[in-house]
Amino acid sequence: MMLSQRTVTPEKCDNILIRGVNWVGDAVMTMPALRSVRQTFPDARISLLVKPAVSPLFEHDPNVDEIISYGDEYQGLSGRIRLARLLKQRCFSRAFLLQNAFDAALTAFLAKIPERVGYKRDGRQLLLTRGIAFDTPAKELHHIDYYLNLLRKSGMDPVPSLPWIYLLPEERLAAREKLQALRRPVIALNPGAAYGSSKRWPPVRFAEVASGFIREKNAGIIILGGPKETAIAAEIEQGIRQLLSAAGPSGTGEIPVINFAGKTTLRELAALISEADLLITNDSGPMHIGYAVRTPLVAIFGSTSPQHTGPVGRDVAVLKKDIDCSPCFERKCRRKDLRCMEMISAAEVYEAGLKLIKTERAVFFDRDGTLCRDAHYLARMEDFELLPGMDELRLLKDRGFRLIGITNQSGIARGRVKEDFVRDVNNIFIRRYGFDAFYYCPHHPDEHCSCRKPEPGLLYEARADYAIDLKQSFMVGDKNIDMLLAASVGATGIHVRTGQEGQATAAEQSASDLKEVVRLIHV
Repeated sequence: MMLSQRTVTPEKCDNILIRGVNWVGDAVMTMPALRSVRQTFPDARISLLVKPAVSPLFEHDPNVDEIISYGDEYQGLSGRIRLARLLKQRCFSRAFLLQNAFDAALTAFLAKIPERVGYKRDGRQLLLTRGIAFDTPAKELHHIDYYLNLLRKSGMDPVPSLPWIYLLPEERLAAREKLQALRRPVIALNPGAAYGSSKRWPPVRFAEVASGFIREKNAGIIILGGPKETAIAAEIEQGIRQLLSAAGPSGTGEIPVINFAGKTTLRELAALISEADLLITNDSGPMHIGYAVRTPLVAIFGSTSPQHTGPVGRDVAVLKKDIDCSPCFERKCRRKDLRCMEMISAAEVYEAGLKLIKTERAVFFDRDGTLCRDAHYLARMEDFELLPGMDELRLLKDRGFRLIGITNQSGIARGRVKEDFVRDVNNIFIRRYGFDAFYYCPHHPDEHCSCRKPEPGLLYEARADYAIDLKQSFMVGDKNIDMLLAASVGATGIHVRTGQEGQATAAEQSASDLKEVVRLIHV
């Protein structure tokens, strides 16, 4: 059980229980709903009741105050009664039941939670105080929207967003170290699918795609999977070696494959996926982790529907064949031929993946304190003062770098800066100094968004827009959070001593001004 520092008095009783779902992929798809509950009830204490198998996904998630593990000790009637007593002690005022099962409603009912919101499914309508219709429109929704719809129909005004897994810097660095021996790009293969064989693309096809990337792009390969998928992973690893051996010497030396199947925790898996340059995956839990850490991915669908559970966001490609029996949602193919998967060729997957590999380089710049004087919530043009060395930045363009701004602008959310003014200032760098783009986060720090530095959401957005290889890029800033941002994606961080922080412990390099920054990169 994980507790936070947020406390709520029993008299106020503004404690909220969210009954989470049981599968990794489904759990990822509930994340926007959790964030919406936090935004709607910013002062409430939010507890998440989930199975131990998925709870690591929510560790360090600021939208959740407490994770209550729904372990085996709560199975059976006596176990459910013990769990209900535990929940009753928390004095929950309301429960949002994202899980559809009768058990979720029964537990909340036995815990005497006054307000119990959930879909009217599985015969549990009488146990809910606010039952939401599971009607045709709800059935057609993508699962992310399905959970948001529950909140909307209950009277909330949820803000749509993409799932985001909060990885710690040390988790990212640990994963990066595990991949140090591999060449870039690193291609991650996820050949498993816990649901059943009807969702699994043939292992030999994964091996064919991987060997293609090794031969043509000099790539490194990692194979992912749980303990039950070690045999499939071993088959693919052996297949890669056989295909490369049959093709003759490639001049690449040691075959660049690391098999992680059955060797990682769930969070280690997420960190490894975040460090990959491309994920090739079946419709499975790791596929959803892929887009929740913003890794470009190719998703292969057979028996299931991308309309309901497909990847969302940027840099995703979905491959599916339109045949009469798909989607069937069966665990095993009744026709015994798995045509929906067999018809997807290795060449199709390779070409789809190739389009997602990033090759451009960029120099990212913080704004206030780096490019212009830090006026502490710059809100007037008369306070805008460029720092020396701006004209030197065009030399980086001549070397083939993109110039991109990345700035936190919480003054917008605080009501101290107008958003149009922020855009006007950013456009000065685009019009006068050749910047390709300028991204900004308008949110308050308490929103814990994915785009506020040092979270790397804006860098991933820029990567998608300009095909940027982040690990061949630079981040320049006057603050340590800029250097932490660089470290989070593997970019080189250069601390420029023109702002309020004279040193930055996370910096790889340091410069006195922009002119020295250009010299460091230009060498």
